[in-house]
Amino acid sequence: MKTAILGAGISGLSLARALVEGGLDRSSVHLFEAASEVGGLCRSKTVEGFTYDVAGGHILYGKDRETIRWMKDCTGGEDAFVTRDRHTRIRFEDRWVSYPFENGLGDLPPEANFDCLKGYVEAWHARQVTGSPAPPEFGKWVQWRFGDGIAKHFMDPYNAKIWKRDLDFLTSDWVAGRVPDAPIEDVLKASIGIRTEGYTHQAIFWYPLDGGFQAISDGIATTVMDRVRVNTPVRELRRTAGGWTVNGEDFDCVVSTLALSDLPQFLTDCPAEVADAMRTLEFNGLVSYLVALDRPQHPDLSWIYLPHESQGPANRITYMSNYSPHMAPEGKTSFLCEVTTRGVGGPPDAQLELDVIDGLAHAGLLSKDEVLFTDHVAVRHAYVVFDALYHARREAIFGWMESADLIPLGRFGRFEYDNSDLCVKKARELASRLLERAASGGAKA
Repeated sequence: MKTAILGAGISGLSLARALVEGGLDRSSVHLFEAASEVGGLCRSKTVEGFTYDVAGGHILYGKDRETIRWMKDCTGGEDAFVTRDRHTRIRFEDRWVSYPFENGLGDLPPEANFDCLKGYVEAWHARQVTGSPAPPEFGKWVQWRFGDGIAKHFMDPYNAKIWKRDLDFLTSDWVAGRVPDAPIEDVLKASIGIRTEGYTHQAIFWYPLDGGFQAISDGIATTVMDRVRVNTPVRELRRTAGGWTVNGEDFDCVVSTLALSDLPQFLTDCPAEVADAMRTLEFNGLVSYLVALDRPQHPDLSWIYLPHESQGPANRITYMSNYSPHMAPEGKTSFLCEVTTRGVGGPPDAQLELDVIDGLAHAGLLSKDEVLFTDHVAVRHAYVVFDALYHARREAIFGWMESADLIPLGRFGRFEYDNSDLCVKKARELASRLLERAASGGAKA
């Protein structure tokens, strides 16, 4: 079964490796990659000895231990990783507030603490009394779940920075299953200074010792790199009687990890309503800034959140050099700063970089004389945006793709809010189904 995999990010590479490991003739597996290197959103970049992840700060964690083990084994085993305790904070004015915010109310100024506790209790009580369901609009969901105070002091301004849209333009679907509900007892304790912990599923994470997060995708690629055609963008995708052609070459099976919103550029004979559904999917891009610092040591922090406009355009700062001792030269440290962009956007201008540095200085995170240099990478697709038409668009898209036997995979190949471990898990599950299909003669299941 001659198989084309469009895109050699972590999803495409994992699928290819799992197919070969499962016994599919390696000569029948072909990966098309437009870039000069593999990795996609999991790529990293090294500049003058400083390494950073180009699509924001990544970590390896997850509930599926088999997937984590497979990713580690592909990368060189346990010895190729550093184990880190998660230390995350919110920079609230000139204070450090524990994360998640509702577990750190006691760190707030007294009036803000009272606002947040009062609102949280009122929202909790209203849910108990009325049994009201979660609102479909994200902004209203924040009020329903957290109350007025937390919405005002953190959730609304922080999410406005990320999404660049009115919060009720988004649905609350994207937080379903991603935001654990803190017990009210924990919130009450936190407000009076009794420390509580939230998001314990991220309490420990792993990170590659060398090479940034790209070490994982590079490790997965080791057994299939000879099957990757780099610098080979997809120019045309055409349905045939027996399968598909990619750039004029015949294949029995095609799996696309390319962003759904880009597919109409390549697809021939795609129904107009399906192409329109693809093109109108909402997403945000990202500009990732490396800030190299002449500073010998960081505080013991993993990443932090910046909710205030006065803190500049960056919404999240990763203490990149804390992830591994090999992420910066000896005696130096680094930040990775994330700035989202609405839709595709254009290349960032010089003013954005200045605003990032000014914001970090205003937040008390650095002094400008510490900055050795900066570097940046702009990523077109970084965040899936869940709007009111999200499900209807995907239903139309996947209905047609299923009928045409064009298989979607990956975070933007399916427009799903999946972390790297879930991308790998789904790729390996798809590999199992495709191996069954190949064993039955290659016909569509």
